[in-house]
Amino acid sequence: MNHLPLIIKREYLTKVKNKSFIVMTFLSPLIMIALAAVVAYLSQLNNDKERTISILDETGYLKEVFQNSENTTYTDLTGLSLENSIALVKEKKDYGLLHIASVDVLGDATNKIKFYSEESPSLSVISGLEQKIEKRLKEEKLQKDGVTLAQIEASKTNIEIAQESYDGQKSSKADNVVKLIFGGAAGYLLFMFIIIYGNMIMRSVIEEKTSRIIEVIISSVKPIQLMMGKIIGTSLAGVTQFVIWSILGGVFMFVLGFIFNIDLLAMQTQQQEVAMQTLQDSGMEQRIGEFFIAFQNLPMTNLIIAFLFFFIGGYLLYSSLYAAIGAAVDNETDTQQFMLPILMPLMLAVYVGFFTVIEDPHGTVSTVFSFIPFTSPVVMLMRIPFGVPLWQQGLSLLLLIGTFVFAVWFAAKIYRVGILMYGKKPTYKELFKWLKY
Repeated sequence: MNHLPLIIKREYLTKVKNKSFIVMTFLSPLIMIALAAVVAYLSQLNNDKERTISILDETGYLKEVFQNSENTTYTDLTGLSLENSIALVKEKKDYGLLHIASVDVLGDATNKIKFYSEESPSLSVISGLEQKIEKRLKEEKLQKDGVTLAQIEASKTNIEIAQESYDGQKSSKADNVVKLIFGGAAGYLLFMFIIIYGNMIMRSVIEEKTSRIIEVIISSVKPIQLMMGKIIGTSLAGVTQFVIWSILGGVFMFVLGFIFNIDLLAMQTQQQEVAMQTLQDSGMEQRIGEFFIAFQNLPMTNLIIAFLFFFIGGYLLYSSLYAAIGAAVDNETDTQQFMLPILMPLMLAVYVGFFTVIEDPHGTVSTVFSFIPFTSPVVMLMRIPFGVPLWQQGLSLLLLIGTFVFAVWFAAKIYRVGILMYGKKPTYKELFKWLKY
C-alpha cells in the first residue's frame, strides 16, 4: 500500500501546527521590517548630523567651492596661520580643518592639502571634499590654458553603443542589468531555500530517530516512502511559509508606514542620494523607461517554467542528501563532518554564477557548470535570462533528474540503515558499507 500521501500530510501538518513555526512565520516579517526601519532611522540620524568644517585656503582658488548645505557649514579662516586655525577649531570643537597650502604651480596643490580633525573623519565627507576640489582645480587649469567653461561643456559627448544581434534583435545595457538581477535573485532564492529547509528536514529526521518514534513508523512504511514524504511535506510547509511572509511583509510595511509615518524608501544614505542625483542628471526618466522595456523583453514563459523545474529538481536533490545525513547521525553536532561536501557545490555554484555568468554567460566555465547537476540549478537559472538554447536547458534538466534519482537511491540506502543505528558515530567508510546492505 502506498503511504506516501499520508506521510506528506502528516509531515506538513506537523510542521505548520508547530508553535515555533507559527510564531516565526508571523513574527519574522515584522522583525525584518522593524530591523530595516531601525537601520534606516539610525542612518538618517547619522546623515542629519550637523558639521562645521573650517577652510584655510592659502591659494585663493577654492573659496567659492565650499557652499553651505543643510548639514554642513563651512567657515573661512583666510588670513590666519595654520597654528592659530588649528587652535581655533579645537576651541570651537568644529568637525575639522581643511588646509590648502599656498603653491606656485596649480598642479602642485594636490600634495598640499590636509584635513585636521580630533577623530577620523567620515569617508563620505572626505570624498565629497575631494570631488569639490578636483572639479575646481580642473576648471582653473583649463581656464589658465585658455579653455572656457562653455567650451568644456560643449566638448562633453555622451556615447551609448547600440546593441543588436545578427538576427536584428535589439538590446541595451539595461537588458543585461535586468537579466542579471532576475537570474541572481532566482539562484539566490534557491540557495537560501535549500539551506533553510534542508536543515529542517535533517533536524526532523534526527528528532524522530532520537525519540525512537521511527522504530514504530518503519514497521509499516518503506524507508524510501518515509524519506520522500518528509522531503515533500517539509517543502510544502516551506512554500506556505514563504507565501505568508510575502503577504505579511507587504501588510506590515504599509501598517508601520501609516502608523509611525515612516517611509522606508525615502530614508536614504548620503551615498544613495548622490547616486540618485547622478541618475537624474543623466536622464533618470529615460533610464527607467529602458528598464521597463528590458523587463518586458525577458522570455517570461521560459523563465517561469525553467525556474519551477530547476528549483524543484535542485531542492529535491539536496533535500535527499540532508535526509540521509539526518538518518546517519544521532545529533546535530555529528552532522558537521558531512555538511561540507553538500555545501561546497552550493557555494561554488553561487560564486561561479556571480563571477562568471556576469562576465560571460555563454563562456566555457558558465556552460560547463550549468550542466553539472549539483551546480546547474543555480548557474542555469542565472544563465537562462541571457538566452540559453532549449536543448541545453533540457539536457541540463535531464542530468539533474537522473542525478536526483540516483541521490534518492543513495540516500534511501543510508536512510534505511541509519534510522535504526544508535550510539555510534558513522564514518564515510561506514556509509559505504551501508550501501551494500
